[in-house]
Amino acid sequence: MNLEKHLEVAVSAVREASAVCRRVQADLVNAGTVSKDDKSPVTVADFAAQAVVCARLGVAFGDLPVVGEEGSEALRGDNDLLAVVAQHAGMGTDDTLVAIDRGGWTPDGSQSVYWTLDPIDGTKGFLRGQQYAVALGLIADGKVVLGVLGCPNLDGGLLMVGGEGVAPRWLSVEGSGTQGQAVAATTTADPAQARFCESVESGHSDQGTSAKIAAALGITAEPYRIDSQCKYAAVARGNADIYLRLPTRPGYEEKVWDHGAGLAVVEAAGGKVTDIDGKPLDFTQGRTLKNNRGVVATNGLLHDAVIAAIAGV
Repeated sequence: MNLEKHLEVAVSAVREASAVCRRVQADLVNAGTVSKDDKSPVTVADFAAQAVVCARLGVAFGDLPVVGEEGSEALRGDNDLLAVVAQHAGMGTDDTLVAIDRGGWTPDGSQSVYWTLDPIDGTKGFLRGQQYAVALGLIADGKVVLGVLGCPNLDGGLLMVGGEGVAPRWLSVEGSGTQGQAVAATTTADPAQARFCESVESGHSDQGTSAKIAAALGITAEPYRIDSQCKYAAVARGNADIYLRLPTRPGYEEKVWDHGAGLAVVEAAGGKVTDIDGKPLDFTQGRTLKNNRGVVATNGLLHDAVIAAIAGV
């Protein structure tokens, strides 16, 4: 697959969505907002960002499906909220609803190529004015072949890209084009010298078990804590060596849009991503990774040691 056009469109769409999120954050977020309810700023940004990305993908690629996090049901029952979302998306209300619902597709085996989209990954980070991500991935025959991670608040605002034949690099979130600065995962081979990356929010991963795994590996460095799929960016560009997302409850199924883009970026940068049992992430099971438990992303060199430590703990 020639990914040049897909890359150009994806980068442009994520840049535009990142700009929308920044405007919403500047206009609507206040210190008293801490939840994701139907009228919270993060909901406005979620819907508006999904509308923008899905509309741009629709123009460029026609009926190529999108597996997105949001649906328009809540908007169809709230004209005031719809009007605000449409305003931030820069389109009419009807077009906004149509664009959002482009992301409602569920993989069923009939389509081998599709996009995954998380319009805002890291809602608490967004509301705190800290880290969140606009995550867009391209799946082909069950494999993630392209990822674009928009990180609007990371180091002044950057995009991370990578994929099959797409060199891993970061670009300015406010720039143009797809040229940028190369990134690479670390070359740390001694687990004791490694650094974990984990969520700021303890509910997103079992941090108690993570600490036991770190101890088993001999790791003493403080974790690099950051919200959202920006953790994948941290591993891809060498801020951290290991990212663990350990299951917090039995039966939980990770969502495809939470990991598609990040996986592509990390693996392009020389890292490795599997579940906690060392199995590749399976993107052929619909909207979730139902055949996997948790996620482990590393620089690649440490992966086997991390998987062994998880099994031991």
